[in-house]
Amino acid sequence: MSAGAGNAILSRLILSVLSQPFMKTVPSAFGETTLQGSLPPQGDGVAAADAGPVRPNMFDACHVGVVLRAVLFVEIVVGVGAVFVASHPLDWLLRFSLLTGGVLPATLAWLIVACALKARLARLKPSGQWLAGISLGAVAGLYGCSLLDFMGLLQPVPWFASAAAGALLSGMLLAGLFWRTRARTPAATTARLAELQSRIRPHFLFNTLNSAIALVRAEPAKAEAVLEDLSELFRSALADPAESVTLGQEIILAERYLAIEQIRFGDRLQISWHLDPQAAHARLPPLLLQPLVENAVKHGVEPSAAGAQVKISTQRRGSTVVVKVSNSTPAGVGERGHGLALANVRERLLLLHDVQARFQAVYQDGVFQVRLELPA
Repeated sequence: MSAGAGNAILSRLILSVLSQPFMKTVPSAFGETTLQGSLPPQGDGVAAADAGPVRPNMFDACHVGVVLRAVLFVEIVVGVGAVFVASHPLDWLLRFSLLTGGVLPATLAWLIVACALKARLARLKPSGQWLAGISLGAVAGLYGCSLLDFMGLLQPVPWFASAAAGALLSGMLLAGLFWRTRARTPAATTARLAELQSRIRPHFLFNTLNSAIALVRAEPAKAEAVLEDLSELFRSALADPAESVTLGQEIILAERYLAIEQIRFGDRLQISWHLDPQAAHARLPPLLLQPLVENAVKHGVEPSAAGAQVKISTQRRGSTVVVKVSNSTPAGVGERGHGLALANVRERLLLLHDVQARFQAVYQDGVFQVRLELPA
């Protein structure tokens, strides 16, 4: 094959793969594989179609950490309020216990309803969300008051005061959830921009294209696969980020990235996968695993003439999924260069799962390992 023919093939591959991000290979009538443009099916790995930007959901009260903080906040308010009418410590304890009997069930009812209806409430305009949340708080206040009235513990029954207190506490809880939602946006935006920047780094793009050029003559099918992997990485970086994706989708994206780097580094990159199929449905923020794998290649394989070993493992342990990404490092490299990327990963993980998530990075005996714990 001449150089001109090889360049022509490469040009067609680049145009067909990179200019149409939603391409798939289908067999033609002549027994050859051709590219056909189509929208990816919903839920099909990393090729899930983007439904457009998702409005942040301030009613995301389904996390254990949110429930614990909400209950603690309401109990503190009740305890401080009881101080104003108590004559001595024992009187305060009795009044606090009495109020808790109505306030705690009302708070839990508000959280349960907010969690159950979060998808519908998220479709409302911001003003509608606040109105719905405060109205729900007033109803919860009346519910708590009715419980105390049913047990004959309130005389007279403060219906209006209970509804007003419920609306006020609900507004304060909504403010906390609103700022928690706002905190997600900068972290997700920063991660998206960082991933986009890493994907369009000139040396990464040029190295990938040079690898494809080297494969065009001898192995055109492999060159096409490299460009398809590159196209998928660009598509994922440019797509509007969803709130969360499955671990299985992140694994597929990491496999595509490592497939490109395997062409570049050859035997220097030693990849070891230990995947538990039962862990594939765990949820995590999009583009969370791939930066960890990229760090492992950048700080383990690139600086070493002999290469390095990258290990990725997933395991389900009861209600928890453990994800580990580790790489050997050449002497003198250590932990340098991991701080910013790992801090971003830690922040996004904790924003999604709160107290249910764990993040740990350890460097020991020439091996750097990142360990994630997610709810199954």
